[in-house]
Amino acid sequence: MRLYDVPAPAKLNLFLHVTGRRADGYHLLQTVFRFIGLCDTLDYERRGDGRIECENGIAGLNPDDDLVVRAARALQRATGTSYGAQIRCRKQIPAGGGLGGGSSDAASTLIALNRLWQTGLSRAELMALALPLGADVPVFVNGCSAFAQGVGEELEAVDLPERAYVVIQPCQAVPTAGVFAAPELTRNTPSVKMAVFSEWQQTGAKGNMLFGRNDLEPVVCGRYPRVRELASWLRQAGLNARMTGSGSCFFVEFVTMNQAQFCQEEIAGKIIRAGAGRPLLAENAWACPGLHDHPLRHWIQG
Repeated sequence: MRLYDVPAPAKLNLFLHVTGRRADGYHLLQTVFRFIGLCDTLDYERRGDGRIECENGIAGLNPDDDLVVRAARALQRATGTSYGAQIRCRKQIPAGGGLGGGSSDAASTLIALNRLWQTGLSRAELMALALPLGADVPVFVNGCSAFAQGVGEELEAVDLPERAYVVIQPCQAVPTAGVFAAPELTRNTPSVKMAVFSEWQQTGAKGNMLFGRNDLEPVVCGRYPRVRELASWLRQAGLNARMTGSGSCFFVEFVTMNQAQFCQEEIAGKIIRAGAGRPLLAENAWACPGLHDHPLRHWIQG
């Protein structure tokens, strides 16, 4: 048995507030996650020998460090299945961009292998397996736009309007751990209630304005000059851009896909396909729709 072309969508943090820090060092956050139509794609073939093998095109990656392999092994241990899997991951989501590509691949693997192996775990059971893999992995298993609190594990579904996005990848990736460890990171943003965000969506979200801010953005821009240069260019161009996650990618929100596609073409022409005398400020830019639900949400019961 096999499952081909299984999507693993990227996510955006529409805002990201750091509200505190626990005694164990974990940061307390508030954010809204939204899936977008930029996806990695995975193929799965069931094996009878229990082995897990993954081809992902990432040179030098130890299988023990591969979130896809770790997710598959976690499902094996939890269910006692004798099945294994041959997995192929075709990457489209850039690493080090704050788009959750590795977490999304792991979540799609839990969902797909639960189906392929017929192990029958519920959404809650898969989310419990997902959490040790990373704070963002349960978000993808949960399968819908969510208001998240705590260390990211407290999720509440949120209804978001139709929107399209341009996602811009700078010429510099950012490791997450260093950003959260930065002494200059503020950790005292006042908490907000989801109702405040929802009300703002109905009454205050005008003119491509975004709610709140990303508290990690000043840290990243202060430490990574190529990211700072891109952020400056986007704002000078009149775009209300925001970094997602711990960076380094930025996004701009639009009401229609046509607007997003026009913006993406303009960006590509000016700072990606750079001509003589023009700086190369970005590696890539994508126009993509915002998604209401994860494409695999209907694959899980409960």
